[in-house]
Amino acid sequence: MKSVILFIMAVSYTLFSFAQTDSIAVAENQPSKSTLTLGAIYANSASYYGEKSEENTAYGALAATYRFKFGFYLSGLAYRLIKDSNSFVSASSLGAGFDFKLGKKISLGLSYNHSFFAAYSPLLQAGNPENASLALTYANWLNLSLTGDYAFGKTNDGFITAEISKSINLFSLGKKDIITINPSASIVAGTQHFYQTYLAEKNLRDSVLGIIDPIFGNPSAGAGSTVTTTAFNMLSYNFKFPVAYNRASYMVEADYQLSALSNKAQSSPGKLSSFLTVGFYYQF
Repeated sequence: MKSVILFIMAVSYTLFSFAQTDSIAVAENQPSKSTLTLGAIYANSASYYGEKSEENTAYGALAATYRFKFGFYLSGLAYRLIKDSNSFVSASSLGAGFDFKLGKKISLGLSYNHSFFAAYSPLLQAGNPENASLALTYANWLNLSLTGDYAFGKTNDGFITAEISKSINLFSLGKKDIITINPSASIVAGTQHFYQTYLAEKNLRDSVLGIIDPIFGNPSAGAGSTVTTTAFNMLSYNFKFPVAYNRASYMVEADYQLSALSNKAQSSPGKLSSFLTVGFYYQF
């Protein structure tokens, strides 16, 4: 079951953040053998460090991770936006990472992901398809992690995420299962060059649909907005509450996330965003 949890962490790292990482794979919980884990996921909206697009980005996804027992893993992800009528696969991602111990309770994770987006993608992260990440984790009664991400492509952005979480075993329905929760709280700071790219792509996308003429640009993307997107600011405060049903080879999980955006966030500054994700994961 622990290695299934590691898979979910690795997928969360790639999944619809595509760069927003959550790979806090604890070295002391690494599997004793190499494993292949497959997952099917549905989410009502795509979160990018707690921010989301103006468009509806509900999606379904298929994911796979092959993890070697010494800590190296390969991952792949393909997903489709529910309202995407132009592409069968709205985006995909390939990644590799390595998790290793620095001490009995401290681990370090390194990973790199490349994402492929369809033309005129409505996703905030579409302008930065490349992502490199470094995550430091301390696992004890509480799990503490500090993650740095560098996302680049058409633009480049840096993010730092500090997170605290606690895994709790609740109860069992039978002799071979267990219900768990893993609540967490995190804060995210970073730059937002990606938002200028998102606005430009949105104008082009809307002009193709005949909604607006991109020659007039976006009136909200003035000089003040440019300063905000290039500065390193606090972006969001995030609270997650995943509930999972676990057995030896598979897991079913429902995860609710509430994000409070800072006044410096470019999408809905100062407001709340919520996300619901449901996933099924099976390990061989």
